[in-house]
Amino acid sequence: MKFKMQDKQNQLIERISDRHLIVGVDIAQQVHVARAVNFRGIIVGEPLSFENNEEGFDRLINWMNQLKTLKGFNTTIVGMEPTGHYWVNLSKWLYDQGIEVVTVNPHLVKKNKENRDNTQSKSDVKDALVIADMVKNGYYSFIRPSSESFEKLRVLMSNRDMVVKRLVSSINQINRWVDVVFPELRQVFKDVKGKGAIATLRLFPTPIEIHSMKAEDIVEAWKTKMKRHAGLKKAQALIDLSKHSVGTNQALDAYKLHLEQLLAEFDLATAQLERVEEEVTKALDEITFAREMLAMKGISNITLAGILGEAGDLSGFAHGNSLLRHAGLHLVEASSGKWKGQIVLSKRGRSRLRRFLYLATMSLVMNNPEFKELHAHNVNVKKMKKMKSIMKLINKFARILVGMARNNQPYCPSLVWPTSSLAA
Repeated sequence: MKFKMQDKQNQLIERISDRHLIVGVDIAQQVHVARAVNFRGIIVGEPLSFENNEEGFDRLINWMNQLKTLKGFNTTIVGMEPTGHYWVNLSKWLYDQGIEVVTVNPHLVKKNKENRDNTQSKSDVKDALVIADMVKNGYYSFIRPSSESFEKLRVLMSNRDMVVKRLVSSINQINRWVDVVFPELRQVFKDVKGKGAIATLRLFPTPIEIHSMKAEDIVEAWKTKMKRHAGLKKAQALIDLSKHSVGTNQALDAYKLHLEQLLAEFDLATAQLERVEEEVTKALDEITFAREMLAMKGISNITLAGILGEAGDLSGFAHGNSLLRHAGLHLVEASSGKWKGQIVLSKRGRSRLRRFLYLATMSLVMNNPEFKELHAHNVNVKKMKKMKSIMKLINKFARILVGMARNNQPYCPSLVWPTSSLAA
């Protein structure tokens, strides 16, 4: 399909013919509800409630086949909201049965719920009917089936986000623990999550345990935890500071138990993060065009995996603008009469994809010569604000990625960045 919205919307409407049975499904955790209409929006048949299992899915198929036979339809299109993760199994099952499945925007479902009866009422049956009406009117999106490699990246990167949150949480709590019990530790170790600080917290976390020790004993204990230790000078400084610590002296047993659990969580999250990132690297090796993209200076495994995991196979996008719309990075404007509103990002798309496109572009601006030069040109010559230049470069980066994936060609600075364009 064409990537221009005015053409795309017409094509989506034209695809729905008088031979279509249009089914809307309101998704829930256990029991779904389906309604059917024809291409004019006239209700066909009675509502169907079916369970979220194979028996329920078979009931849905039989119900749709009966309506097709009764009303003379020869094809079916099923629309649903991508509600949480509950819709995934049904959509894949219908896809395997050769039935076309599309999704509708939950925000638009809420906006259109009064179209039928002009009331604010809401129910599963009504929502299913609203979804069917939206599909009939062309307000739907195709589901892009992804191969195993891309789905693996999506699952791994989602898992990585959760692990990183846990890791950051444990580090923040360890910092709080140090502030309460042994704040002077920061004068010896600037980074509390560094190897020296963590080793010290494992061996002798409270000041009381340190101020009676010798520097040589501390160094010997450090050697059991790390190959390169901090040295006698820092060990002695640690002893001196512990003698005048302002940290709490109460409930130290409880504080030590808390620290032990925090360090266990820190170790677990660190090990899990390493494992996930190893699997991400392996998954990227299975994608043909990923190697060419990683050859771009400034692109890392994690940022590329985040983009591909959320967007899927980039060769399926018609243009870089399609990728931006998928991420919610396209521009919207609200104007009326003489009043012209501010142009802003829609942010109606995949938030994780937006984040990784932004992070990747920032890395390119700092490390890639071509992006760095173009950003400087935008800011210094064209007098753009820095953030506006970054947004423009995200657009450029999206077009490069889609072009490389569609043509399976490596990144070529001389073709992408002709000298004349920089001087323009």
